[in-house]
Order: sequence, then C-alpha cells, then structure tokens
Amino acid sequence: MSITGSSACKGDVEVKTTETEKSKVPFVDLKAQYAEIKEEVDGGIKGVLDRCDFILGESVKAFEKEFAAYCGAQYCVGVASGTEALHLSLKAVGIKEGDEVITQANTFIATLLAVSYTGAAPVLVDIDPETYNIDTNKIEAAITGQTKAIVPVHLYGRPAAMDEIRDIAARHKLFVVEDACQAHGAYYYGDSGAQRVGTLGDIAAFSFYPGKNLGAYGDGGAVITDSNEIFEQVRMLRDYGQKVKYHHVMKGYNSRLDTIQAAVLSVKLRYLDRWNELRAAHAKRYAESLSGVPEIALPDFNASKKLSHVFHLFVIRVRNRAGLMEHLCDEGITTGIHYPVPNHLQKAFIDLGYKAGSFPMTEKYADEILSLPMFPELKYGQMKHVAETIKGFYGK
Repeated sequence: MSITGSSACKGDVEVKTTETEKSKVPFVDLKAQYAEIKEEVDGGIKGVLDRCDFILGESVKAFEKEFAAYCGAQYCVGVASGTEALHLSLKAVGIKEGDEVITQANTFIATLLAVSYTGAAPVLVDIDPETYNIDTNKIEAAITGQTKAIVPVHLYGRPAAMDEIRDIAARHKLFVVEDACQAHGAYYYGDSGAQRVGTLGDIAAFSFYPGKNLGAYGDGGAVITDSNEIFEQVRMLRDYGQKVKYHHVMKGYNSRLDTIQAAVLSVKLRYLDRWNELRAAHAKRYAESLSGVPEIALPDFNASKKLSHVFHLFVIRVRNRAGLMEHLCDEGITTGIHYPVPNHLQKAFIDLGYKAGSFPMTEKYADEILSLPMFPELKYGQMKHVAETIKGFYGK
C-alpha cells in the first residue's frame, strides 16, 4: 500500500528501470532514498545513541536552527507531528473555544482536526478549480464576527494565493496560519518578493511524515514564525507548558520532536532542494507524456512565474477512475486518491452542518482526482510505463 496514498495495488511485476521494459512502480520508494544517504543517516542516528540525549537533544536544537534558516524564518520549534504543529500554532495565536477558523474543504482531515482541538469551529470554503487551493474569492463571504484566523493549505506542494489571503486577513484583522505540511521548500513570488512557504503568514506548520518531501523515519513536525512571542508560546506548549523544568506556566502538551528524527531530518534537509528539482522535472515529463489525452486534466502550470510547485503529489483528474486504477494496478503501478471523501461529508464532522452540494468543486474533484507515483528517485522508464499504461487504457 502507498505510504501516503489510499490504494493498495495487486500484482507482482518484477522491478525494472530501463526505458524498454515494464516496471513495478511504487507510489513512494523510501528504500531508494535511504540507500542514497545511508551513511549520513546512520551516522546521525549513531550520534544520538552515543549521546543518549533522546528528548530535546542536541540534534533537535541543530535541526530547528537549520530549518529556520532554510525557510528564512527567525524561529523554529520541533514538535511531534504535522497535526500538532497546526494545533499548537493555532493555540499560540490565541484561537479558543467559540472562535471560527476558515480553511479549504479539500485538505487532509488533520487541518480541521487541529482547529477542533482548540475548541474552535472550522469554517470551510470551496477550492479554486485551477489550483485546487482555497478559492480566495469565496473567503470574505465566510467571515463572521467569530472569525479569528485563515488557514491556507499549500495543497500537493503548490503555494496558495498568499497575497490575496494576506490582504483579506489584514482588512479583517485575522491571523494567517499556513498549513505548509505538503510544501517544504516551495517559493512564492509575491508583493514582498521571493519567500519560502512558511514565512508568508503569522506562523506556519510543517509535517515530516515519512512520505513528505522532507520526511522523517516516523512522525514529526515543526512550527516556524518570525514572532518571538509566538515562538515562546509554542515552545512551552510542546513541553508541558514549562519554560523552566517543573515550572509550568500554562496547560501544555507532550508534543516534542524526537531527537533521532531530528538527526535524520538534518541529513535530508541538505538534499531537499535537489529532490524538489527532480520532482518538478518528473512532473514536467508526466505532463508532456499525458498532454493531449482528453480524458485527463493535468495540474495547472500557468502560474509558474508566481510560485514554485514542489509536487509533493502529482495529481491528475480522470474519467473512469476506478477502471483506470485497476488497470494500473494490474500493470504493477500503485496510485492514490488525495482525498476520496471531502471533509464536510466525513462522519467525524457532521456537526459542522454541511451537506452534499455545499462545496461543488471539492465534491466534483473528489470523484476524479488520482495521484500518480511521485518521488525524486523515480526513473524515466517507470514514468514512461505509467504514461503508456494510462494512454493505453484510454486507447491512445
């Protein structure tokens, strides 16, 4: 089963990587990535074992400093997961029970759960049909007297329309909490020049789930901000609400980034830009190979001058998705759906009061989207096999 997908693939086709032979194509290949950096990763883990500083150890402090510098932020706090990064970010800016937080309907459920954990209510907005990110033209209609923040999601690795979102937030005195969990290293070229995602709002959350562009070998997350006040809040919240050991100034959580995971992340961070470049090259090759097939809608590349898409996922829309997925599976190709059931139709959020038809674009796309294999180590022959198999299914 794909590490981030939702489709198990049957079949046992032998793995090949030449241009002329069929390949078994996994959704993500973490073994190939580990093989490339094995000595460095093993050395980083051994350093933690030698020091035995397993909780908030030296590697956590080092990674926090490195990741903040990489993003162009003043501060970074390592936490237990991307979900916790979102939760603590919202808590740190004062989101509480009775508040409302606006985000998009098409996102992983963790975005909504993080809002719910604060006691606030998620308020959903439909997505832009070209970008799949929040439709900025619909945000202001969702704002009420209880609205305190907007959480734009940089979905699939594509930055949201942050200039418009920041303008709306400024007019209505709202916090902007970026969900950057799928967009490590992406740039947004806005009114303030080129900025990495995570530095475009008041605070930002990242996930280091293993399949992410920057992934750990277990759960992990981080919060970045330029505000010293917010930074101190998150740092205490992640560690039982204490600033000094055993002196608890607030009701905090046990949500600390594991030291071994931080050591792994420091190694991987050195490779992130190159890996993102490979993802973009793979996306371009996929798009060239699949262009002109009327049954397929490709990701929008027209905004390339405004942003850099880091393609955590390569998502297309297709006709007869179930049939295509089965056909791909028979050919040894694993795919996923991100996400098959919109959040407003999940039983967990029935209390929000939405129903079928509330967000037409999100619901339409949920029936059509398909995520193809995407990882830096993907070979030309594997991509060719994927593209030819898809085109063959549609008789092209």
